[in-house]
Order: sequence, then structure tokens, then C-alpha cells
Amino acid sequence: MFKQTLARGAALALLATAACGAQAADWSDTSIGYRYGTKFAEPFNPVDIKKNIFNLTHASGYKYGSNFFNADMLFSDKNDPSSAGASSGAHEVYVLYRHTLDLGKVSGKDIKFAGVRGVGLTAGFDMNTKTDAGYNSKKRMLVVGPTLMVDVPGFLNVSLLALWESNAPYNTFSNTRTPRYDYDVHPMLNAAWAIPFNAGIPLSFEGFANFIASKGKNEFGGDTARETNIDMQIMYDMSGMVGAGKNTFKVGVEYQYWKNKFGNSDKGNPGATAKTPMIRAEYHF
Repeated sequence: MFKQTLARGAALALLATAACGAQAADWSDTSIGYRYGTKFAEPFNPVDIKKNIFNLTHASGYKYGSNFFNADMLFSDKNDPSSAGASSGAHEVYVLYRHTLDLGKVSGKDIKFAGVRGVGLTAGFDMNTKTDAGYNSKKRMLVVGPTLMVDVPGFLNVSLLALWESNAPYNTFSNTRTPRYDYDVHPMLNAAWAIPFNAGIPLSFEGFANFIASKGKNEFGGDTARETNIDMQIMYDMSGMVGAGKNTFKVGVEYQYWKNKFGNSDKGNPGATAKTPMIRAEYHF
């Protein structure tokens, strides 16, 4: 009952912030992107996986806050086999939405202190579906918590979020369907940033870092582990080379470090920690 009450509270916070975010945008940035790497990893899989990833991203700001939406479409090679057969790779769609309500803008009073230019309330959700042969994830997650907006060029937001996560996997090896299972409510410390700089050419340092506590027992009765997921990139704004407006075309390199992926301990578990370099390209409009 207590967990259900907490989940309802998170859903209400999300609805309230989303309702605020429905107002007309003061600014917006939408992009489509592509990234590619050959060293992806998945828990209980001992081999490197190649993935092509296409994404649609939208960020916007309005009078009282900001919105962020991202949808990744991930295409694995046959080393991450599909439930349709070992000769084809798995497909995944991962969707994330965050809304940050700026409490200073809502109250009409600046909230600034010690390098912080604003304080907000962030709420949102994650959801995915994947067609891999072993797990077939159907993740659903609500998030809510406070955010500090650090005073840097570009932006750096640091949030402490409570996570309400569940999954309902289907194992095609054993033909076992697991009813939707709620993990323990658990915290995540999140940082997200995009900081421009110039080294003779226009560059930006972008990315996110998630430090996630254990979510208790998994749906099979095993213990889950703390996760560290850091994804960062250096992007070059090449728009001037093709006569386009600033920040229209960006290319760069990316690196992801993900320890204890999805809460699976990497002790004796090949693939539970990923160290993945990538190339990345984006078109903004």
C-alpha cells in the first residue's frame, strides 16, 4: 500500500509538471542523430556487440521551466540475438521524458546561491521495449525529485531523483513470462550537461551521469547491484563548413561507461559492465 501511495504521488507530480510544460515554448531545439560502436555489452553475454543507434531529441523552455524528450532506436548485430532467431540482432526502443519546473520562476523570486543559478522540481518517465532472445525487457519507470541548476556556460543540472521502476520480461529460451514486477523505490543521483568551449574550433562537452542505488530483489529473487552509467561526448559544430546556422550540424566522439548494467552485478557476469567508444552525428532544426 505504501509503495502504491508513493507511485501515485510520483504520477501526480509528473502530471502537474507536464501540465505546466504544455505552455508555449520560448525556445526549442529538435535534432535527429546517429551513433555507432562495436564494444557494447549486455549482461550474461560474454561477447562484444555492434550497435547502430538512431535518436530523436527535443528540448524546449517556457516561462516556468523546461522539457526534455529523447527516443533511441537501437539495432544490435547477431551477437545480441533477436527473439526471432539467432541469425538476426535484437531491436530496442528506449524513450525518456523529463520536465523541470523552475521554482524561482514560479515564485517570482530568484533562488541563487554558491554557484547555483536556480532550483527546480524534475519529474518524468522512462520506458523501453526490446526484442532480445533472453530477456525481452518491458521497463516502465517514474522519476521525481529536486534539481540544482549550476551556474556554468551552457547548462549543468544535478538532480536527486526517486525511481519507481518495474519490468515484465519474457524469456524465449524457457518460454517463461514474468508478471509485471515492481522493484523497491530507490534513489538516483543524476547530472546532465552541455558546456560549450573553444579550442580553435567550436566544441562542446555534453552528456549525463547516473549513480543508481540498488533496487532490492529482482523479479527472480536475486540481489541487485548499484549502477554507474556515465555517457559523455565531445561534439564539433561543423555548421560553418557547410554554410549552415550555428549548432545545425555536429559530429563527435562519445564514450559510455556502464557498471552493473540494469542492476546486474558484474561479479562473474560477462557483459554487466560496458566500456563503449562511439562516433556520433546530429542534425538540429
